[in-house]
Amino acid sequence: MTEGWFNVAYRLTLADQRQVVLKIAPPADTPVLTREIGMMRTELEAMRLIEERTNVPVPRVDFADLAGDLIDADYFFMEFIDAENFGLAADAGLLAPEVVAAGNEALGALNREINSVTGEQFGPLLGLGYASWREAFVALIDETVDDGRRAGVDVGCEYERIIKVVAENAEVLDEVTVPQLVELDLWAKNSMIKDGKIVAILDHERAIFGDPLMEAGLTGIDIPDFGDPTNFMRGMGITKLNGPQKIRRSLYSLYLALVMAVETKYRGHADTEVPDFAKTNLSTMMATLTQTR
Repeated sequence: MTEGWFNVAYRLTLADQRQVVLKIAPPADTPVLTREIGMMRTELEAMRLIEERTNVPVPRVDFADLAGDLIDADYFFMEFIDAENFGLAADAGLLAPEVVAAGNEALGALNREINSVTGEQFGPLLGLGYASWREAFVALIDETVDDGRRAGVDVGCEYERIIKVVAENAEVLDEVTVPQLVELDLWAKNSMIKDGKIVAILDHERAIFGDPLMEAGLTGIDIPDFGDPTNFMRGMGITKLNGPQKIRRSLYSLYLALVMAVETKYRGHADTEVPDFAKTNLSTMMATLTQTR
């Protein structure tokens, strides 16, 4: 299965003709971003929390091996969802416009339900977290900057300037006082649809406890190339953002652009399409956040 950018996924047919999906993390010695270390374990924890505390549909996990005895990587088997990938089907014109609109609104509503799960600390689902969202978010920025410097990645501007702009706007992050479960990657292509209904949410490995406004489905607010977020926002119960919320959203889009610029070096991408796109939007977000001061 070729759509993923991090873990490897295989669709398997078992001896009894059941179909399952096998997901395998990168080998332990593969260079990855700091936030990606142990990311499959985060996915398993996110799926557990969602299954136990919400009615949001996620694939059933049949077996997970985190011991490293068989292969030098974490892996797990999960239920195969016999449905269409919502985002791919929509892009291919296989769904009516009203079905796409309703699907995106349903995604927003499911996201709101995921956000109802709360934690004791901000940041990672597993291990040590942070007392405040400001600390957790600044740590995400700092880790990604360190990753970029370590790999010699040119992100189109000075790393110190990125750190400075984030620090100048960070006070708005203090408005977030409840650590809520946020997928960070919930959008149409990480969901499955059947008969006009969202039947599964996929790829939970980037989940954290943080601010629901950071969700991927809202990125179009700042970066139009990610699509109109109106229906997703309606599902979340959001009509429009106030001033501090807009700044937070810009910070989150800056972070996404920074990650996209840095991670392509770790993925070994040969073409420049993604890093160029990331640099352009990073520059735009830097300008937006500078203008807010």
